Amino acid sequence: MDAKVGSLPATRREKNGQTVSERVRNRILRQGRRFHANDNIGEFLQEGELAQLQQEVAEKMHGVLESLVIDTANDHNTRETAGRLAKMYIQEIFAGRYNVMPDVTEFPNVEQLNELMVVGPLRIRSACSHHLCPIMGQVWIGVLPHKDSSLIGLSKYGRLVQWIMSRPQIQEEAVVQLANLLESRLKPEGLAVVLEADHYCMRWRGLKDDEARMVNSVMRGSFLKDPSLRSEFLSLLPRR
Repeated sequence: MDAKVGSLPATRREKNGQTVSERVRNRILRQGRRFHANDNIGEFLQEGELAQLQQEVAEKMHGVLESLVIDTANDHNTRETAGRLAKMYIQEIFAGRYNVMPDVTEFPNVEQLNELMVVGPLRIRSACSHHLCPIMGQVWIGVLPHKDSSLIGLSKYGRLVQWIMSRPQIQEEAVVQLANLLESRLKPEGLAVVLEADHYCMRWRGLKDDEARMVNSVMRGSFLKDPSLRSEFLSLLPRR
């Protein structure tokens, strides 16, 4: 039987003493790839390992609660908290780290559309990689298709945005990651992304400023070269 730590089984180790997180980390290192907080590592996870990773996180979160001197054995409100946290991180708010990119059906630009398209606002929910506090906001996407562009449906934009944002992020990097992904998938004539968000690491702690927001934009292709196109896109966004 597994040794117990509080009410949770101790982290499972293989015969060589490795935990599942060490096993996955070593795979990534052998490929010379990075695994920053906002990177996706889904391709390095084998069948069944995500559940094992969640169990390992639960066990270690239990240790965090113990170090905070919380009596999880007798406090009915926190007895299952470590498991809830592990499920939340792995399956929900950081799922974009562990799940491979969602399937996105593309279709050709048969009609050779070349007019500005604006998508948004799409809600974004993330967490800052400095304090793991929520980042909540919205994003707008402008696309100027090329005759050889791929087109995707409205819901597919939402899925790709969610996949990028469901990781620990800093906003300045998140908007670039999203632009890179969309540019690589759509191959448009021009691409614009504007992301606006509240940061609860400022609302909840530190300065405790409820008004501060951050707005970032990335302009590619025609949006970068053509001021009138850029102005048209920005004028179509609602006043914030």
